Amino acid sequence: MKRSQPSTLTVDIGGTGIKAAVLDTNGKIISKKFLWVKTPQPATPQAVLKEIRELVLALPKYERISIGFPGVVAGGTIITAPTLDNKSWQGFALAKRLQKELGKPARILNDADLHGWGVIKGKGLELVVTLGTGVGTACFRNGELLPHLELAHHPVSKQGETYNQYLGDAARKKVGNKIWNERLRHALDILYTLLRYDTVYLGGGNSRWITLKKNKNSKIVSNYAAISGGTALWNSPVK
Repeated sequence: MKRSQPSTLTVDIGGTGIKAAVLDTNGKIISKKFLWVKTPQPATPQAVLKEIRELVLALPKYERISIGFPGVVAGGTIITAPTLDNKSWQGFALAKRLQKELGKPARILNDADLHGWGVIKGKGLELVVTLGTGVGTACFRNGELLPHLELAHHPVSKQGETYNQYLGDAARKKVGNKIWNERLRHALDILYTLLRYDTVYLGGGNSRWITLKKNKNSKIVSNYAAISGGTALWNSPVK
């Protein structure tokens, strides 16, 4: 039976892995499950695109594409890619390239922003923090995505470490999960003082290591929310 509504190929590019699935108009996965491959090293545009092309071959048909990218994105072009091969990505028109290669319209958004589209409730000031190879953040006010801020590159410790250096996966492995959780609490306290958010959603692959006591304003969400946010991206004004 032919689907009357457009389905969305959603790809979440990360510093460690690349996930992909095809979603229906409600953000539900059409295929039995999402697919995952390890991010190639070095993670150049050509190497990442090769992995995406191979993932797509095993997925159902789709009519449009959503991409979550770990860096600053403007108009479908990559500005920064700190957890990938950064220099090779700068100025790379990823949306246009994917549209050409896969033959479908494509939209690209910072991965934390896309993650947010999959979890927010649309009430008050909602902060999304993704914890993985690096740290991503996104802010929404009453369901509207606010201009992207790369808070992960802002100093957070007395030693001048950025959020990426302080809470990234390399730091977690170095200091251990107990101290990493203490650092996370410190960072969340700073972010609350700065933003006065109503709710913070904690996602990303390393959210599974969170043991700190959560309050009513904090929620741990699935690492796969960036996938489910792929449909919402096409229902949003962001292009």
